[in-house]
Amino acid sequence: MELDALERRIAELRAQVRAAKAAADHATVRLLRAELRKTERAWDDALDPEPEPAQAPSLSVREQVHQALTLLGVPTAGKMIVAVNEAFFAGRVTAGQLTSLRRDEEKSFRTSPYARPYYLCAALTSELLSPARGLLAVSTWPAQIRIIGPLSPRTDFLTSAIRIAEHIARLIHAGEDASLAAYRLLTGMAQNIPGAVDGFDRAEPAQVIAAAGAELTIHRESDMHERGQAAKRAEKQLDQVTRLFGAGLKTARTA
Repeated sequence: MELDALERRIAELRAQVRAAKAAADHATVRLLRAELRKTERAWDDALDPEPEPAQAPSLSVREQVHQALTLLGVPTAGKMIVAVNEAFFAGRVTAGQLTSLRRDEEKSFRTSPYARPYYLCAALTSELLSPARGLLAVSTWPAQIRIIGPLSPRTDFLTSAIRIAEHIARLIHAGEDASLAAYRLLTGMAQNIPGAVDGFDRAEPAQVIAAAGAELTIHRESDMHERGQAAKRAEKQLDQVTRLFGAGLKTARTA
């Protein structure tokens, strides 16, 4: 009902309440007063309606992948990106979407370089500076991080485990619960790190961080040296497109 119609109905009901009260018709008074209160609430709602709750904007596939990669901080395979996205962000990304996404990102960059704040790009092999099969990275990361050397798969695995454990620890500290999927992911990774989990128990973040950190210390220096040398070669040999998306074999060998 419009405001004018509600106001007329309120006036009618008030008059009817007075008449029923004068006639000592208490049952009718109760019914009329209940309807009067209901009509007055409708008038209040019509005068100042409550705004509809804002809908949380859904993230695009591109944004979901960037979110997962930002958590991990290292070049990552599609399967892990999907798992992290589901475990921590309740997202839904498929492997097929990731394949087309990288092609779209390269096409967008070639059309208008650096028009976006970031691009989802390829990790590069340290030997040939060609795209590392199946690994995605973020363009804003240092080249040394986006390049994969012989030790990098292990060091990046350890780094990912630490980052996931740290994220779960932050959730716990904030009084939130990590999902069962998050703990399953961490426990599965911990079983491949000596000392990170006791048997088949659920992995605890602090234990994973300590064990993964201890092993990472052994490999990190050599790995970063290899990656750093390759990053210097990439800076000299590659153009702005191939620095992000990789050189073809011919380009890498003749540059």
